[in-house]
Amino acid sequence: MKKIYHLKSCSTNVRILKEIGPGPEVELQNIKEENIDAKTLDFLKEKMGSYESLFSKKAMKFRSLGLNKMDLTEPDYRKYMLEEYTFLKRPFMINGDAVFIGNSKDTVAEAVASFNMGSYC
Repeated sequence: MKKIYHLKSCSTNVRILKEIGPGPEVELQNIKEENIDAKTLDFLKEKMGSYESLFSKKAMKFRSLGLNKMDLTEPDYRKYMLEEYTFLKRPFMINGDAVFIGNSKDTVAEAVASFNMGSYC
């Protein structure tokens, strides 16, 4: 599977997509229009080790809902990400078994290399 979950209205996500230059074999999903599904979220959790590692604590709703004052558990992180796209770190890039999450310089460089190598099917 080659798929990138992104936020179309985010300039950082748009820049990353330009850097990757995904071909027609890469499916793009705007998470604002269609949030991530439970099966994919669970797959990413297995790859990354925890739901918390996929969760964006920078989201405005994190503080406005008072989640920053709660001791969230793994099921809590999963629940909030499935309910609201804003809690997902973005973008999520899947190239076969390779998973890249977030917009750090190193993560983006690894994703660009992976998608341009074509070695992951």
